[in-house]
Amino acid sequence: MPTRILPAAGDADAVRSITTLLSQLPDAEPVAPVVDSTQLVDTLARLAAESIDELPEVVVVHERIGPVPALELIREVALRFPAVGVILVTSDASPGLFQAAMDYGARGLVALPLSYEELASRVQAVAQWSVGVRRHLGSAGEVFTGVGGTVVTVSGAKGGVGATLVAIQLALAAQASGRGTVLVDMDLQTGDVASYLDVQFRRSVVDLAAITDISPRVLADAVFRHDTGVALLLAPGEGERGEEVTDRAARQIVSALRSRYEVVVIDCGAQLGGAGAAAVEMADRALLVTTPDVVAVRGAKRTVRMWDRLQIRKAEETTVVVNRHTRATEIQPPLIQKITGTAVAGIAIPANFKELQGAVDAGRIHELDSKGAVKQALWGLAGELGLVKPAEGAQRGGRLRGDRGSVSFRRRREAGG
Repeated sequence: MPTRILPAAGDADAVRSITTLLSQLPDAEPVAPVVDSTQLVDTLARLAAESIDELPEVVVVHERIGPVPALELIREVALRFPAVGVILVTSDASPGLFQAAMDYGARGLVALPLSYEELASRVQAVAQWSVGVRRHLGSAGEVFTGVGGTVVTVSGAKGGVGATLVAIQLALAAQASGRGTVLVDMDLQTGDVASYLDVQFRRSVVDLAAITDISPRVLADAVFRHDTGVALLLAPGEGERGEEVTDRAARQIVSALRSRYEVVVIDCGAQLGGAGAAAVEMADRALLVTTPDVVAVRGAKRTVRMWDRLQIRKAEETTVVVNRHTRATEIQPPLIQKITGTAVAGIAIPANFKELQGAVDAGRIHELDSKGAVKQALWGLAGELGLVKPAEGAQRGGRLRGDRGSVSFRRRREAGG
């Protein structure tokens, strides 16, 4: 059986060099190369969704892959696709880097300039390891259980547009449907998730920032279990400590959470830092919340363009959620979609602060009236995004287990939307 090998390199010369040598290996079947970290993860995720048998046995990662650093990328691949063997190609073949690569999940290291004999030897060994792992683990379901949670980030076009409200309600809807859900407050300086849910806490996301190997026990110590069942990983009480959560730390934290929860909802706030940027880049769905007014929509457009310039997220990979929508406003969802160049969620959240005021003032946003239009729209949005898992008999007339109100998952037709 031929060994399928996926090259990942951002440099055209490196791609050509690696592909040429791989094509000369006996029983090797190089597949079309990928040119950046996002394309690699997306390609593996698409193949894994079909079957484990569709995944390549070996991935060859060049040290200059981007925008995610090579070692961080290897860690994510190892966590999400444990039956794929990764080889790092690098000009630094020192013992220190070799040990670091192994710690991050690589199965081998090949030094530059490439040698046919060394590459052939490493590919053969890693391919045998991959086949053995797949034989041991069995079916695709067994391989990917617990390592492929859905990550959704919620960012604000500017402060005060309701990103935290959206994030909390999406997490509550996912948990109520039977999915294990964690809500992360990555608005590191001004996060308000704890205030909205009326919780006191000692641990925060900062406690995980300096840990290189986040074990299940360490993760459990940092997470707070809310009365609703949603797990909470909160922003630090001292905003200045947010600087301790680097982009590298954020990647490790998100990867660890993805491996333990079915749904990971991350409130990124309206300010972009390294940690938030890493989360948005890693997300399966990136939501950008705006209100239908000129200032907020301009903010949304500015954010989308910035994400694109920084190679964090393309506009077409971002979904705008319109909050405080009314039929009378001149700025409707189709216009926002045209201005931002993004997709726009089919469900807009209606403007009805009177429905929210009591719960917000009491810090009990999880106790919103289930019959209220705002909550129904937000939980409907969770359904539109695929975050809920209706069990047989749990969804009837739009009802979700764990909530007494009705939630419509049908797209609401807004006037002009």
